[in-house]
Amino acid sequence: MTTSRLGFAGVGKMGGLMAARLIEGGHPLIVFDANDRAVAPLVKAGAMRANALADLAAQSEVVFASLPTPDVVREVALGPGGIVESATTKLFVDLSTTGPRIARIVAEGLASKGITAVDCPVSGGLAGARNGTLALMVSCPAMAYEQVQDLLRVFGKPIFVSEIPGAAQTMKLANNLLAACAIAISSEAFVFGVKGGLDPKIMCEVFNASSGRNTATLDKFPRSVLPGTFDFGFSTALAFKDVKLCLDEAEALGVPTPVGSAIRHVLGITQAMFGPESDFTSMVRPFERWAGVEVRSRPMVLNEAEQ
Repeated sequence: MTTSRLGFAGVGKMGGLMAARLIEGGHPLIVFDANDRAVAPLVKAGAMRANALADLAAQSEVVFASLPTPDVVREVALGPGGIVESATTKLFVDLSTTGPRIARIVAEGLASKGITAVDCPVSGGLAGARNGTLALMVSCPAMAYEQVQDLLRVFGKPIFVSEIPGAAQTMKLANNLLAACAIAISSEAFVFGVKGGLDPKIMCEVFNASSGRNTATLDKFPRSVLPGTFDFGFSTALAFKDVKLCLDEAEALGVPTPVGSAIRHVLGITQAMFGPESDFTSMVRPFERWAGVEVRSRPMVLNEAEQ
C-alpha cells in the first residue's frame, strides 16, 4: 500500500497539513476538496488535482478523508459519486470525528462493495498535523491495519484500539470530552485566581508542578490564552460538535453525563458570544467577562465598557 497512489478528500486546515506530509514523504497523491483554494498549494507541492470525488476514487487504492461533519463523511463514503462506487479503492481511511454510529454505517456500506473502512480519528491539533506528531486512534480489521500503519506513521503515532467498527470514534469522543473539560475547569480556576490578585503565569507554573496540571495548563493556556492569541487551531464549533456527539452516544448507552452536559453548555455560550469559528480556547473568555478580568501574562481589569 505504501507504493499505491493515494487519494485525499478534504484538504482544509487539518487535512491539508496531513496531505502535505504524504507529499513530503514521496507518496503519489491525488487530492479533492470543494474549496479550490485549499487544493492549490498541494498541487503546487506535487499532488494531482481531482475534478470530482469519483475521479479521485477511481485513481486511488487508498483514500484518506478529513471532513467536518458526520453527514459529510457519510455522503463522501456512501453517497452518489462516493467511495462506495469505486472499483479501484480498497481502503477508506477516515481521519474525521464522526461518532461510532456513522463509522459503523460507513463500514457496513463499504464492506458490501468490498472496500474496507479504517476508522482513524486523530488528536493533536494543527501543530500535531504539521509536525507529524498526531495521536491516531485506529479501529478496523487487523489485516487492514497492517496494510496502512506505515502510512499512518507519516501523521504521528497510530494506536490500534479494536477491530470493532466505530471503537476508535468512541475513544476519540472520550478524549475530546476530557480535553474540553480541562479547558473549562482551568478557565474557572485561572479567572478565580486572577480576580484574587494572582499572576496567571505563576499560577500556570504552580499548577504544572502540582496536582492540578492537565492538558490545558500544560499546553493550551501557555500557548494560546496567556498571550491572548486564541490560536490553538481547533474551533469552538468543532469542539461543541464533538462533545455533543459524545453525550448523544453516552445517552444511547445509558451513561449519565452531568459534567459533560455542563461542558457542552459552556461551549454553547462561547459559540454564541464569540462565534463558531472562534478558537476553543476562547472558552475562558465568558468567564473573563463575567468576572471582569483577563487571564493574560499581565493581569488586567476590564473597564465597564468592555464587560
